[in-house]
Amino acid sequence: MMTETAGYRQRIRWWMIVVCASAASGGLAAQQVSAADWKPNRTVELITTAAAGGNLDIAARAIQKIWRDQKGGPFAEVVNKPGGAGAVAGAYLSQHAGNPHMLLTFSMTLFTSQITGTSNFQRTDVSPICLLFGQYVYLSVRKDSPIKDGKDFIDRLRRDPSSLSIAVATAIGNSIHMGVAIPMKAAGVDVRKMRVVAFKSSGQSVTQLLGGHVDVVASTFGTVLPHLDAGRIRVIGFSGSERLPGALAAVPTWREQGADASFSNWLGIVGAKGLDPAQVSYWERTFAAMAGSEEWRDDLNRNFRVNSYLNSREAQRFFDAQYVEIREILTDLGLAKRIN
Repeated sequence: MMTETAGYRQRIRWWMIVVCASAASGGLAAQQVSAADWKPNRTVELITTAAAGGNLDIAARAIQKIWRDQKGGPFAEVVNKPGGAGAVAGAYLSQHAGNPHMLLTFSMTLFTSQITGTSNFQRTDVSPICLLFGQYVYLSVRKDSPIKDGKDFIDRLRRDPSSLSIAVATAIGNSIHMGVAIPMKAAGVDVRKMRVVAFKSSGQSVTQLLGGHVDVVASTFGTVLPHLDAGRIRVIGFSGSERLPGALAAVPTWREQGADASFSNWLGIVGAKGLDPAQVSYWERTFAAMAGSEEWRDDLNRNFRVNSYLNSREAQRFFDAQYVEIREILTDLGLAKRIN
């Protein structure tokens, strides 16, 4: 796993080079497409696989707000379709092939659900629009938790992998789960025996933590930020390769605490299957403009996300490469139910 993890990080770094180059050229590439003939003529559905308060819901509502504040931006309604490890949202989008007024926040979960056999969703059932950002997975405990820090967490799981309940959203085997399992496996924990509990959103996971129903929560940062600011929780580790500035400067990486591994999740946007080039181009230009806006950069900074915009062509290549990587990781973790 150590060698595979190192290779995984190397390929991710290569993709980040592509991301940086595309961030500079993506807007120009989009403008070169002569496709100004189409634009939305009714309310757009921005579908998310998470319940209200979850990470993907937070991201979708940030997009919605920016569009509302922009003169001439599309009018969007956030539609929450949690459940089935993304299967509910995927099935909903699949019912509207060719409809350019429906967009889906696209994350690793829609790959992992296919690989683990929890969904019939196929990665070819969508029209890629763009990649938006990358983000890390954070592990949090209540302020009064007996778990002192990440090293303590690792030691407890080494002794008994099932001794602590770990909340994730929205499914076993998804990106949040991998964000804990990959570093724990590198630290010598039998990750197949960890007690992982799935909830419909990271917001629900945190609620369960604060209520004392689970021991720890794995999530992205946007969900835990208000509770961290209020002093209700402590973040004991995260999956980045180096420490972050600001509010997280004191939070050590897993590498610093005995787990030589890192992991980055991502979020993209896809449309329904069968969109024509003019429709894809409109959404590509729209998201490129948003990704370059000050409001979007501020939102990324607040949530400690990495601006990773890729246009539709590069996003397709990225998704294809990620599918192979994710399948390898889940197979190694004993979670892949079939070879796709």
